[in-house]
Amino acid sequence: MALLLKTTPPTPTGSPSSDYRLEEQIGFILRLVSQRHTGIFADTIVDSLTPTRFAVLAKLYENGAMSQNRLGRQTAMDGATIKGVVDRLRDRGLVHTRPDPGDARRHLVELTDAGQGTASRAIPHAMEITEKTLAPLGAKERTILLDLLSKLR
Repeated sequence: MALLLKTTPPTPTGSPSSDYRLEEQIGFILRLVSQRHTGIFADTIVDSLTPTRFAVLAKLYENGAMSQNRLGRQTAMDGATIKGVVDRLRDRGLVHTRPDPGDARRHLVELTDAGQGTASRAIPHAMEITEKTLAPLGAKERTILLDLLSKLR
């Protein structure tokens, strides 16, 4: 099923064009898909993790200790957001910080043993979340969708 997105601007008088349909607009469609995915995430993930907390755990599990700044860049979070996420994960005993031996001004964030365990339990659920989110699509459609969305980042 092809969906034609209409981008007709308002008429010169300022009244909306009769060709504009909210439900055909990319932002509206992305918001609905995001809401669906967020619901699937909340129903499936372990340990009451939020998407941002899971992203931090998953990135540290994948790459090991790193600076908070680098962790924020790799998880697409600004400085204030990553600080808050790291603080909350630290409060839960899932991460800790230590001085960077290569740069005394910097601290590294790393998983605790509990964080390692949580990440290793959560990752299979995250894979299930992806599967459930993409379930309406065939294999070729999934590849196309992910390729197209990657271009929009």
